[in-house]
Amino acid sequence: MLLPGFAMLFFSYFKELVGKEVTVELKNDLAITGILHSVDQYLNIKLENTRVVDEAKYPHMLSVKNCFIRGSVVRYVQLPPDGVDVDILHDATRREARGA
Repeated sequence: MLLPGFAMLFFSYFKELVGKEVTVELKNDLAITGILHSVDQYLNIKLENTRVVDEAKYPHMLSVKNCFIRGSVVRYVQLPPDGVDVDILHDATRREARGA
C-alpha cells in the first residue's frame, strides 16, 4: 500500500526521532512519555521506558514500562525541541505542495 504524501512525510520524520524522548497524547486524554523505539507506515508507535504524564489520574498505568500505540488513537505527538529540523520540514512541505 502506498502512503499519501503527508503520511509519508510524517513517517520519514518520525523514523529520524527513534531513540529520542517523545510524549504521545491519546484521544482519550492519556499522555504517555517515553523513548521512541519504532514507528511504522501506519504511524503506530512503540515506546520504551514509559511514564504517564498525569499519574494521579491514571494510577493503573504506573506499572507499564513499554507500550504499543495504534496510530489511529493518537491525538498529538510532542517532539523534543532539538529533534525538530525546521529546514527539512519546510523543504518537504514545499515539495508536497508542488506535487513532486
